[in-house]
Amino acid sequence: MSAELLSERPEGHESTLVLTLSNPGARNALHPDMYAAGIEAIDAAERDPSLRAIVLTGADGFFCAGGNLNRLLENRAKDPSVQAESIDMLAGWITALRESRKPVIAAVEGAAAGAGFSLALAADLLIAADDAKFVMSYARVGLTPDGGGSWFLSRALPRALAAELMFEGKPVGAPRLAELGVVNRVAKHGDALDAALAWADDLAKISPNSVARIKGLVNVANEQPLAAHLVAERDSFVASLHHRDGLEGITAFLEKRPPVYR
Repeated sequence: MSAELLSERPEGHESTLVLTLSNPGARNALHPDMYAAGIEAIDAAERDPSLRAIVLTGADGFFCAGGNLNRLLENRAKDPSVQAESIDMLAGWITALRESRKPVIAAVEGAAAGAGFSLALAADLLIAADDAKFVMSYARVGLTPDGGGSWFLSRALPRALAAELMFEGKPVGAPRLAELGVVNRVAKHGDALDAALAWADDLAKISPNSVARIKGLVNVANEQPLAAHLVAERDSFVASLHHRDGLEGITAFLEKRPPVYR
């Protein structure tokens, strides 16, 4: 069986799109076909207002082993542009996940290694099993991070700690990353996906306009000065107030009833 990205809307969780990394026998190692499918899936989700959240997970109790080393060895015999194109495709998927107006939740079982770790970090929210491991293993095989791994870790952790994780390439457990604020929630072994789906259901009850705008504000918060961000917050607030979700949210609060967002 080949590497593929499975897509489904689970029964009982129809407002959530679940994307599952699947590469049997290779611990769900990544492949360019997955990147292309991921970009296509995110693009379709953006056009579907009935979808409120995206969950990213791995098949068979394992998130993702990162790049396939055998394929990387094969690419050494080819022009460097071949590998560069593959990394650009991965970057396109990472960008799509970050720029999507839908909240993205990563549900990690087993381990997230290399670009698999980068992929998990690209999510807005991260749930991991209590025995899950995360490792930026590039330096262990003479390589350097891709998929935004060094970017995400350098913003999530103190510089020295981010450097340590990438220099040494040693596994770090989910509880430790939760203490550091990288992992949002820790679930029991085997329960990460169920926990992510439950969280997605909760998010589906919140204004999709608000969630999308807040995600946009969070994405640029570290990249612009306070003065510019205050302007962005103002514009977002005014637009939200005059959006139909703003009317429904305020009216529901005043009428002491749960809001219903369309």
